[in-house]
Amino acid sequence: MRSGSPWRPAACALILAAATGGLSLAQTPPAETAPASSAPALAPPPTVLLPPEAAASSEAAVSDLAPAKPVEAPKPVRRAAAIIQALDKVTAETLRFEAPVNQPVRYKDLVFTVHVCEDGQQGQRGAAAHIEIDSQPRPIQGRVTPPSRQLFKGWMFAASPGLHPFEHPVYDAWLLSCRSG
Repeated sequence: MRSGSPWRPAACALILAAATGGLSLAQTPPAETAPASSAPALAPPPTVLLPPEAAASSEAAVSDLAPAKPVEAPKPVRRAAAIIQALDKVTAETLRFEAPVNQPVRYKDLVFTVHVCEDGQQGQRGAAAHIEIDSQPRPIQGRVTPPSRQLFKGWMFAASPGLHPFEHPVYDAWLLSCRSG
């Protein structure tokens, strides 16, 4: 140990005992510690003085770091129709069709209504559509037609078809893209 070290032999023994498991942290240290007056005082942290020209340039640098106005993301482009692909899992029949916005389109027992179809700008996100899918069985002569019920309502994303999937035991459907007029 160096002669100018703040460590005392009793403190070293205390650390060694705690490290080897001979002392728990709840125990008090031995009474032979040095009196508080002989312990070295902690020095305050050093102050850094800058020349006046350096201080002015550091203030300018701080003002340059001020938050800039955020760049607005480009607005998505609304399209007139969505391109949807549907699959009948029983017959393995697929059909790709165009569903105009706010006009219901029937595929077997399903009725698709696209409320919004948006395309991102070039290099941005892909197509997204807010779609409502209802189950509406075709009327059978001589029978009461069961009421239609909503199976899906939400956003579908062409780039991530698994994000909000349409889950049905017989049919699958997903958004492919948006098309204008």
